[in-house]
Amino acid sequence: MTRADLRRQLRARRLALSYAERARHARAMARHLIHHPLFTAARRIAVYLPDRGEADPGPLVRAARAAGKDLYLPVLAPIHPRRLWFVAWEPHTPLIPNRFGIPEPPVRRRRCLPVRHLDLVITPLVGFDRRGNRLGMGGGFYDTTFSHLNRHRHWRRPHLVGMAYAFQEVPTLPHEPWDVPLHGVVTEQGLITCRPHPALDTQDCPCPTHGPVNLCPWANTPD
Repeated sequence: MTRADLRRQLRARRLALSYAERARHARAMARHLIHHPLFTAARRIAVYLPDRGEADPGPLVRAARAAGKDLYLPVLAPIHPRRLWFVAWEPHTPLIPNRFGIPEPPVRRRRCLPVRHLDLVITPLVGFDRRGNRLGMGGGFYDTTFSHLNRHRHWRRPHLVGMAYAFQEVPTLPHEPWDVPLHGVVTEQGLITCRPHPALDTQDCPCPTHGPVNLCPWANTPD
């Protein structure tokens, strides 16, 4: 199956979910992440506004605001064709559609945060595998924006965590040299860790079975 075929198939499954199913899964995803060190230790968190059936980070956003964390939204950089800037997002921030029709804050350079200063980035995706390979929409925006994580291995921030439904997992995705792997993916079933990192080590998580490439059941609670 080609990437284009896989995108069509997985996007169709996303869109087939009912509103109630999406809302239930979104609450479960938030529960699995809000008690994890990746979230509790993060001060500056980037999220996204869901589009075309993407998993909704809304419950996670509400938890982050209640915890006093600073939130940021991606905007299309006006001077870089495939790069994202991240702008502070507050409840009163106005939103305007970008060239893809996705709402984003007005671009003001002075309100943009350098990506290396973000602690946690919640990314949308179409498909993923357990090695952290991410199938996006094909624009390459996230890979371009966070390419420093590939070039400079000593950079630890930000942590990249995809948000997706469990059915968006595939056995394997092809990996290109410029692809930036995710640190983890949160689904309605739990948090999957994809690449070793101190924040994902067993010693930092209360779950006795948590570790790289394991599905962490610690935060799993009945819906």
